[in-house]
Amino acid sequence: MNNKEQDYDLGAVKDMVSALSDVDTLSTSQKEDLNLEVRAIIAHNCYQCHSEFKKKGGLALDSKRGLFQGGENGVVIVPGSAEESEMSRRINLPSNHDEVMPKKGKTLQKSEIDLIDLWINQGAYWSDKTTGSFKEAPLALSKPIIDQTSIYLHPVDIIVNEYFLENRIEWPVKLEDKDFVRRAHLDITGLLPDTELVNWFIKNEDPDKREELINYLLTDVTNYTEHWLTFWNDLLRNDYSGPGFITGGRKQITDWLYASLLSNKSYNEMTKELVNPNKASEGFIKGIQWRGVVNASQRTEMQAAQNIGQSLMGVNVKCASCHNSFVSNITLKQAYEFASIFAESPLELNRCDKPTGVMSKVSFLYNELGSVQAETIDERLELLEDVMVQPDNGRLYRTLVNRIWKNLMGRGLVEPVDEMDNTPWNHELLDWLASDFIESGTDIKHLLKTIMTSRIYQSKAVSVDNISDLNDDQFVFSGPIMRRLTAEQFSDAISKVIAPMFHSVGYHPCEEMLSNDRYWHKELKFDRVVLPEPGERYFRWKLNIKDDLQKAELMLSVDHSFEFFVNGQKLAEGEDWREVKKLDLKDFLKQGQNLIAIKASNEGKLANPAGILYALKMMDEDGNEEIIQGGEGWKSFDSLPNPSWKDIEYDDRQWVNLENYRSMHWDKLLDFTSNENDQTFARASLVKQHPFLKALGRPTRENVTTSRDQQATLLQALELTNGAFLSQVLEEGAKEWLVRYEEHPELMVEQLYQELLSRKPTVKEKRIVSRMLGPFPNNTSVQDLFWALILLPEFQFIS
Repeated sequence: MNNKEQDYDLGAVKDMVSALSDVDTLSTSQKEDLNLEVRAIIAHNCYQCHSEFKKKGGLALDSKRGLFQGGENGVVIVPGSAEESEMSRRINLPSNHDEVMPKKGKTLQKSEIDLIDLWINQGAYWSDKTTGSFKEAPLALSKPIIDQTSIYLHPVDIIVNEYFLENRIEWPVKLEDKDFVRRAHLDITGLLPDTELVNWFIKNEDPDKREELINYLLTDVTNYTEHWLTFWNDLLRNDYSGPGFITGGRKQITDWLYASLLSNKSYNEMTKELVNPNKASEGFIKGIQWRGVVNASQRTEMQAAQNIGQSLMGVNVKCASCHNSFVSNITLKQAYEFASIFAESPLELNRCDKPTGVMSKVSFLYNELGSVQAETIDERLELLEDVMVQPDNGRLYRTLVNRIWKNLMGRGLVEPVDEMDNTPWNHELLDWLASDFIESGTDIKHLLKTIMTSRIYQSKAVSVDNISDLNDDQFVFSGPIMRRLTAEQFSDAISKVIAPMFHSVGYHPCEEMLSNDRYWHKELKFDRVVLPEPGERYFRWKLNIKDDLQKAELMLSVDHSFEFFVNGQKLAEGEDWREVKKLDLKDFLKQGQNLIAIKASNEGKLANPAGILYALKMMDEDGNEEIIQGGEGWKSFDSLPNPSWKDIEYDDRQWVNLENYRSMHWDKLLDFTSNENDQTFARASLVKQHPFLKALGRPTRENVTTSRDQQATLLQALELTNGAFLSQVLEEGAKEWLVRYEEHPELMVEQLYQELLSRKPTVKEKRIVSRMLGPFPNNTSVQDLFWALILLPEFQFIS
């Protein structure tokens, strides 16, 4: 696989073209941004042939002088006229033209061409910013002194109040109790609150009840972990499937991450174990070992530097891993020195994938924090972990504080959150929170509680007319920003209230050391194993038991329908692979030979996945335990056999051995465990990437993703209003709710409103819903009610 990753965002290029195309006169700031974006395009597509290292045709495009001077054939830019510019002519030629630039196979995207033409037509402004001239945040923190005479008691509110006074902003209204309960639950556990708890909280007159609720939710360690796992998976580009896993070129860190969140491991310890990892956490700096030829900026050592820089330090190393950065003061030399920490031998600098002949030394990005030079990688990583977590590295702590603030408040103190050299809207608040975070022992739950117990967090959310306004340099904070439910929060809300959206997971926190492989009759076509055909298949397994048993417990899941027999006696049947049958076989198995038989059917009209998953746990009288799984000893047949096929004596010599169809089509069933498991549905954070989650904004995690788009998309609208997957879930939920409230539809309506919206329906809503359901609600009308409620902004947003 050849993965040549761009260090600039094509989506941002398109957005810039759209935003600036109709502007007659650009501001200086717009000209700066336009030029820097154009230079990024030129750098990644043209420098290999046209730079100070290689001036093909006498043309160098990596400096103002070289660009406007032109090459052997004259000037390439005529400011103000793309039509007269040779560069524009070349990049607009068809891809198969001899004179097209860049050369065949590397032609620019239309949006890139449009942006370059726009830049030329606007006068080809060249930014005077050079490496070293960008603003840079101080490394050290400066904790402000809190005004003890303020009318507010909470340090966060005291600082925010001073900001509001300076900017003549009124405090936003305090959240109602029902809305606070909902927001606190979603922010800490990712789940909607129980109706009983909401009602109790509203009636509770204790003035400290909000802080007590926050404390209570923070002790719900499982739900806290499984909610915040989403945030950390995005940040650390950890996932359960995707590029690199099949070939062994990528390793997940979920066991380590789940355990770290469950135990509330300090952020310092997490950082140490990420940059100087053990076996469980090494996947973060190991990155993805892409197959085939990759560019120099995607070798694993450089990925480590890029990921640590972006995720932990809030600085873009990607741009500088190809050339001197256009967005910060980081140079190509610094990026390679940082990457060399993780290299077995010295790295040669590659500028835009062209070797320079210069060998890199070893250094941290901010060498004033300490030296990381040593002979071996292990020694360097030990030095790096100490350099990273020293209090003088305020950047580490500001970066996480800023991410958490954005997660809770809708907009970071600094935006974008990966560019921590940008000016915060309130430097004092950022540094106070970061300093307090350090003093707490870098306790992440302490940080959450500190923000959530403030009045400003507990204020009503404000909306913005345009999402892009949140990134404006002149942004003025006036309160928490209204936030859209994440893909995982939305899915979990549906699962908890209506019907489970997912039944299997990519990561099972209660998992025993059990295989999830499924076995089926071997289907062959042209001597190749293929997906099972529809129809009935028959399975036999002779089980020899030597000693008396004190325990024999079976877990069984069959895709699709089945009948299960032991020694000719039918013990179970089922038609839903998502349901794990748990059977006590102690009284049905005997000492000596036993025959376990399964008649199973694969539904459908075309070949499709089918399989038997089982685990038999037995314990003899001496306490010796054995777990049996797999296809060994099993035989199968693809047509109706003699009626005696369930007997031990039956001649099955014509039957064939089973085929292992693995687990990729089913993942890990949540209930396929003999351990205690209180979850009634699979949390979306534990599920592998799914089309529904992807449509609602869950990233692929091939790259670090530190922010998700809050803007609704057409794909999301289609998935929520007409998607087959959600429709099936709502159909199943409607059946359950009808059974529960068949004789009392008015109670069903009230309960739905309370569980989904944390309030009772108004008189007007009751009247409308009553007409919708009619006197005798049916599956369709209840589904319509589900649709109506989950499409409400009141449901989809945290306000």
